[in-house]
Amino acid sequence: MDTKFARLTLDPDFQISRIDKRVYGSFVEHLGRAVYGGVYQPGHGSADEEGFRRDVLDLVRELQVPIVRYPGGNFVSNFYWEDSVGPVSERPRRLELAWRSTETNEVGVNEFARWAKKAGTELMMAVNLGTRGIDAACGLLEYCNHPSGTKYSDLRIAHGVKEPHNIKTWCLGNEMDGPWQVGHKTAREYGRLADETAKALRQIDPTVELVVCGSSNTGMATYPQWEATVLEEAYNSVDYISLHTYYGNRLNDTANFLAYSDDMDHFIRTVISTCDFVKAKKRGKKDIMLSFDEWNVWFHSDAADSDTMGNRPWSVAPHLLEDQYNFEDALLVGLMLITLIKHSDRVRMACLAQLVNVIAPIMTEEDGPAWRQTIYYPYLHASKYGRGVALNTALRSSRHDTREFTDVTDVEAAAVWNDEAEELTVFAVNRDLEDSITLETDLRGFAGYELTEHIVLEHGDFKAVNSAAAETVAPHTVTDRDELDGGLLKSRLAPASWNVIRLKKRK
Repeated sequence: MDTKFARLTLDPDFQISRIDKRVYGSFVEHLGRAVYGGVYQPGHGSADEEGFRRDVLDLVRELQVPIVRYPGGNFVSNFYWEDSVGPVSERPRRLELAWRSTETNEVGVNEFARWAKKAGTELMMAVNLGTRGIDAACGLLEYCNHPSGTKYSDLRIAHGVKEPHNIKTWCLGNEMDGPWQVGHKTAREYGRLADETAKALRQIDPTVELVVCGSSNTGMATYPQWEATVLEEAYNSVDYISLHTYYGNRLNDTANFLAYSDDMDHFIRTVISTCDFVKAKKRGKKDIMLSFDEWNVWFHSDAADSDTMGNRPWSVAPHLLEDQYNFEDALLVGLMLITLIKHSDRVRMACLAQLVNVIAPIMTEEDGPAWRQTIYYPYLHASKYGRGVALNTALRSSRHDTREFTDVTDVEAAAVWNDEAEELTVFAVNRDLEDSITLETDLRGFAGYELTEHIVLEHGDFKAVNSAAAETVAPHTVTDRDELDGGLLKSRLAPASWNVIRLKKRK
C-alpha cells in the first residue's frame, strides 16, 4: 500500500445538510477602489448609463454571487446613510475614519441596490453601531423596506425608488470587539446594544434575519468569551453570529500556509460550541447559525496600505488592500471553501472579502480591462458546482506535520450532490507539495453515475500571479487522471493542486 493515500466514501444517505447558496457570498465596502474605480466608473469604456462597469458586472455574474455584504466593514462604523441618498449633487463629502479617505457619497444605498440587481445578487446590509445606534438603524430599515406612508419610506419614494428594496439580511455593526473600530465596545456593551437594536428592527420588519458580531479573529484576547457574552445578551433576538478571518504566508512556508484551513475549521467548531453552550444555558429552542462574512488571504499589501493611510490621507478612492494573489493563495482559498462546505449545517452564509480591487478575485485597470486573479477560479468552481447537498465524505488520508500544525491531511476534500440535476462534484486539494496522490472514491451509492469532467488548477511556481496582460494561472481540464471501474473512482491529484471532479447520472 502507498504510504500516501486518500479515500472517500460517498453515499446519498450520508448527508451533512443542504447548502445555503449564500455561503458563496461576497463583500463590497466603501474602501479603496472597491466602489469607485471598481464596480462604478463613469466614463470608462465599459460603463453603462448609470456608470457601472459592464466588464465587472460580467465577471460577477459569471461567479453567480448570491449575496453581497455592504457598505462595510470598518467603514460602516462611521457611515451616515442619509448622506448617501437623494440628489447626488447635494450629497456631502465626509472624512472616512476607518481608512482615512474622503467619501464622496456618489454611490449610496439606492445606487448599490440597483447594481446588485444588475449583478443578479442580493444585499446583506450592515448598520452603524459604532458612532450611531438604534435610531439610525431603524431609519435605514424603514427607508429600505417599508412600503410607503412614513417619513423614511416616503423619502425613498421622493428619491425615485417607489418599490422597497426588501433587504432581508442585516448585520448589527462590524467587528465591535476590535480597538481599531470607531465606537469599539466591550462585549457586554455591544451585546446590550445589539439586542435592543434587533428588537426594534423586528418591530419594523419581522421577516429580517439578523447577524450579531462575533470575534474579529481567533487572536483577539476576548475570544471566545466575546461570543458567549454577546449571545447571553442577544440570543433571543438574533439568528446568526459572524466570524472573520484572514491568513497570510508571512513565514514564506507554503506547506504551513496550506494548513491554515485547519485553523479555520477549529475556529468554526469553537464558535459552534460556544453558541450551543449559550443555548443550553438559556434553555433555548433554536440554534444560532454562523455567518462567516469575512474570509480570505490578506497580507501582500500591508506595507503599502500603511504608507498610504499614514502619509497621504483623505484622498478619494486610493489604492488600498490591492493584494496581488499568487497560485498558493488560490490553493488556500480552495481549502477554505472546502471547510465552509463541510460545515454547511451551521455556516449558512459566508462572504469572500472582498469582490473587486480590494483583496479581491476581480481587479480593474482605471483605463483598461477587468481581469481575474488566481483566487477567482476556486471561488467560481465552488459557487457553480457547490449547490445542493453537502455529503459526509468519511475522508481518510495520509498526514504530515508543518511548522505550526500537526496531523495535516495530505488531501482535503468535500463532496456536493446536486440531487435535482443528478450531478455529483468532488472538490479536492492535494496539499503535498512534491508527490501526486491517488484519491480513491467509493461511489457504489451512486450507481449509474459517470465521470464528465476533471478540472485542475496547478502551476510549477507557487508565487505565479495573473495580471491584466497575462493570465498565468488558469484552470484546465484533464482526461488521463481518472479511472472509474465497478463503483470505484481513482483520481490522480497532482502535487499542490485544486481539483474539481464532476460526475453525472447516465440518462
